[in-house]
Amino acid sequence: MAEREHFYGGQAVLEGVMMRGKSTWALAVRRPSKEIYVETNDVKSLATKYPLFRRPGFRGVAALGEAMTIGVRALSTSANQALEEEEQLTSKQMAMTMTFAFVIFTVVFIVLPAIGVSFFRHGPSKSGKTAVSNLIEGGVRLGIFLGYLIGISFLKDIRRVFMYHGAEHKTIAAYEAGEPVLEPRAVDKYSTIHVRCGTNFLIIVMLLTIIAFTGLDILFGRPPLLWRLLERILAIPLLAGISYEGLRLGAKHGNNIIVRALMKPGLWLQMITTKPPTDDQIEVAIRAFEAVLPEEERGMVATLPSPTVLRESDEPGGPLPELT
Repeated sequence: MAEREHFYGGQAVLEGVMMRGKSTWALAVRRPSKEIYVETNDVKSLATKYPLFRRPGFRGVAALGEAMTIGVRALSTSANQALEEEEQLTSKQMAMTMTFAFVIFTVVFIVLPAIGVSFFRHGPSKSGKTAVSNLIEGGVRLGIFLGYLIGISFLKDIRRVFMYHGAEHKTIAAYEAGEPVLEPRAVDKYSTIHVRCGTNFLIIVMLLTIIAFTGLDILFGRPPLLWRLLERILAIPLLAGISYEGLRLGAKHGNNIIVRALMKPGLWLQMITTKPPTDDQIEVAIRAFEAVLPEEERGMVATLPSPTVLRESDEPGGPLPELT
């Protein structure tokens, strides 16, 4: 099989799905009125402006930054499209919410595990103590992450987001499998588990963090707590670049037994972060995917029942596609 020119990806949002194509990304959201809001936007890629970000390692850093920028905007837009007018958030409220979420993430997943392990004093030797300390810190971070995902999966609204996550995966899988017509029943037969999922990315980053900092601390000594915290935060772009290459490897060589073994933890975790979607949710995912397909491929999307509302073409983001 020839190498694909582009690997499509996406993200579940509130009552909808964001899909990313080669040069555009699209958002489809189910409004309270049951119609589907669709908007498209150009991808402002660093790789287009700076050739450095097309190289292995650096392209992962660019991909992380772009994914965060697009993800925050998609979440913000979906929140207001999915809510009744009187419940919608202002730009200031949304910015404060995102900032608060980032601070909580940093404290819970980076600061607290590092502080907790700083009280660890057991170990047969200096290098042994360093290795065990890093393993405990990584294990605590991973445990908090798993507990958090399991806990929020019981919340009704989050469970619906996980269902849209499943719809996103099913739609991309159907396309990549060569499904001739994209419609809910045809798409629904595919798995909610996908090797390129961002969940895999997070697990790879966490495991690389344990390996990388254990090696550095053994070679150069375990730094003081404040420097250790700064070190973990500054290393995120580097680890993201390596993890991105790991996901590309998994996408290209998914049948390789070693690659499949390395991808297993992330695939298992998707059993928490994806849930079987309804036909209505798959329809939303198909709409988002249709908007990023090349024009000559949009004919594979079946006629779908829900009315669609396109963002006005004079708003920022460029022209909108014609949807069937």
